[in-house]
Amino acid sequence: MTAMAHEPMPTQDDSLLKGFLALETPTGFRAELIEGEIVVTPPTDGGHEDYLGIIGRQVTRRSATDMQISGYKGLVLSRADGRPADHVLPDATIAPYALRLFRGAEPWMPSEGVAMVVEVTSSRPRNDRVAKRHAYARAAIPLCLLVDRGKSAVTAFSEPKGDDYLTTHTAPFGDPLPAPFSFDLETTDFL
Repeated sequence: MTAMAHEPMPTQDDSLLKGFLALETPTGFRAELIEGEIVVTPPTDGGHEDYLGIIGRQVTRRSATDMQISGYKGLVLSRADGRPADHVLPDATIAPYALRLFRGAEPWMPSEGVAMVVEVTSSRPRNDRVAKRHAYARAAIPLCLLVDRGKSAVTAFSEPKGDDYLTTHTAPFGDPLPAPFSFDLETTDFL
């Protein structure tokens, strides 16, 4: 009797990741793989983009470190509880300009070197408030900024440890968010 070599059977997680990577979404829609769930979101509205513009303008003008910003840059993050690696599209990914992380990057790049991600709540706010925040913490991204339109507040999460951040600073729209930036993030224009 001879033994024959067989390729290992794909796992459910392998099949899920393969199916996710093969998705073709309609123009403007975004697909993400978050904690083992495929999430498809529709195009954003003008308010969503306005918040991102306000934040981007302040970061590029006022940060102590020259920063580079990418909108909807695909990041591959650490696995959660044996699930496939998270594949997320932050509303904004911010990194020190000197690193030039985005130049030559694949559509789904690792998160090493990313200084901050920004999420503005949209049609699935729980994903922005909880699941994506946990994914960013597991990947040790130093800062996660959440603009929560439903709560009219902005929160900075810092000091990632395990599945979450140890420190949070929240300010209602209209009040500056002082930490952990090298400048106060002004939110008056969010009103």
